[in-house]
Amino acid sequence: YVCSTWGNNHFKTFDGDVYQFPGLCEYNFVSDCREAYKEFSVHIQRALNSNGHPEIQYILMKIKDIMVYLKPNLVVVDGRIVKTPYYTSGVLIESNEIYTKIYAKLGMVLMWNQQDALMVELDNKFNNHTCGLCGDYNGIQIYNEFINGDASYNSITYGNMQKISKPNAKCEDPDETQALPSCNEHRDECQKLLTSPVFADCRLRLNLEMYIQACMQDKCACDGKEDSFCLCSTISEYSRQCSHAGGRPGEWRTQNFC
Repeated sequence: YVCSTWGNNHFKTFDGDVYQFPGLCEYNFVSDCREAYKEFSVHIQRALNSNGHPEIQYILMKIKDIMVYLKPNLVVVDGRIVKTPYYTSGVLIESNEIYTKIYAKLGMVLMWNQQDALMVELDNKFNNHTCGLCGDYNGIQIYNEFINGDASYNSITYGNMQKISKPNAKCEDPDETQALPSCNEHRDECQKLLTSPVFADCRLRLNLEMYIQACMQDKCACDGKEDSFCLCSTISEYSRQCSHAGGRPGEWRTQNFC
C-alpha cells in the first residue's frame, strides 16, 4: 500500500483518499503512531521554488534509531554526509540524478524524485498504526482522517493538525476557510491526457477520476501558465502509480511535452 504526495500539494492517503493541502511548514507525512515503540517517522517540508511551485525541500526520517536527512542530491545519516548506495543496519539508501530510494527492512520503501513527488510504501503490519498526512491506514477512506467521531475536518484543518511544532519556525498555517475552485473548464483537457492510448494499461488499475480532478486543480492553480509543472506533475504521478500497480505505461513524454 502506498501513500504519496506530488505536484500542486496533492496527497493520496494509504486508504486511497485524495486531497490538497498547501502548507509550507514541517509536517508529519507518515509515522508509526503506536504508544510504545515507534518504528519510524517521515517528516517533510515544502517551499515554493523560483517559479512559485511547491517542491519538497527536505525529508527527515527516523528508522528505529537511525536519522536520515534528505535534500536534492544530498543524503545525511546520523549527521554525516554519505555516498550512495549506503547500507546500515537494515536500511539501504540508493540514489541517482532523478530518484532517491530508501528500503527499510522493517517494512517500508520510500521513493522521492528530489523535487515534488514522494511515495511511501508500507507493509500491512502497520495497518491502523500510522498517523500523519498519509492517514491511519485502516482501509476506510475519510474515516478517522476527515471524520473522527462526531467531528468532521476539511483537508486544510486536517493538514494543519499534522504540523511539527518547532519553536523558531516561521510559517503560516493555510487558511481553513479557503474553498477550492471547481476548475471544470479544464476537465476535457485533463481527461484527454490521462486517457491517451499510452495509458491503456493503467485504466483498470487506478481510479482515473481522482487524477483527472488533481490535473484540473493543477491547471486552475497555474492560471494560464503553460510550464511543465502545471501539466506534467499529475501525469507523472499517474504513470508512477500505474507502474507501481503492475501496469506498463507507454512512453508519454515527448520532445515538446514534459
